[in-house]
Amino acid sequence: MSPRAKAESPAEKKARGRKILAILAKTYPDARIELRSSTPLELLVATILSAQCTDERVNAVTADLFPRYRTARDWAAIEPARLEQEIYSTGFYKAKARSILGMARALLERHGGEVPRTAEELTALPGVGRKTASVVLGNAFGIPALAVDTHVFRVSQRLGLARAEEADEVNDQLCALWPRESWTQATHLLIWHGRRTCFARKPNCPACTVRALCPWPEKTVEGAPVPVPARPPARPPSGRARPKGRK
Repeated sequence: MSPRAKAESPAEKKARGRKILAILAKTYPDARIELRSSTPLELLVATILSAQCTDERVNAVTADLFPRYRTARDWAAIEPARLEQEIYSTGFYKAKARSILGMARALLERHGGEVPRTAEELTALPGVGRKTASVVLGNAFGIPALAVDTHVFRVSQRLGLARAEEADEVNDQLCALWPRESWTQATHLLIWHGRRTCFARKPNCPACTVRALCPWPEKTVEGAPVPVPARPPARPPSGRARPKGRK
């Protein structure tokens, strides 16, 4: 972490965090979730499938699945081998199929087939961790929630807004930084920034609209090679939403 970030008081960090969100909101006025869904159940399935997979691939797969499987009962009745084949291209298909089938059966047994509206109930479902629960709460139900995926994890630490080894700790630090009503949109803004500017391997720092507010010491410059650290500053997020063997 840079000297500037170390010297920053909590009040100063909150003020800088608010400025960063305001600038990112102007940079990405259309920032939103990019997984396609029309119901909370569809979003829950899509988010499980999105682990270690691009949203574009998930959307291509669910475009075929969602017209055929509309209820928790539909999903629970699928033969495991068939579901594995249908979601094969999203990767980790065996673990994802187990999660989806277990989640659908739990919805039938505990919630009458409906997706619950609390983080506690959602994370009690098979294959659903804190990140997945937050995605569903924030985007299906309009309940403010901050979801720490790999982009949020990386971008927030480069910006000096959070510092932790685990995704849950980053989540707590960011939630303490911003007002509750901004959590869902903050997630979208950090994800869009990570996908469009603050790339993992070669961030486009010269084009970054929040560069002046970023204390990351390894900023890239036009035409210069990107320095590769000997080891990353922290592990990427992990959680129950991720199938075994994933990052």
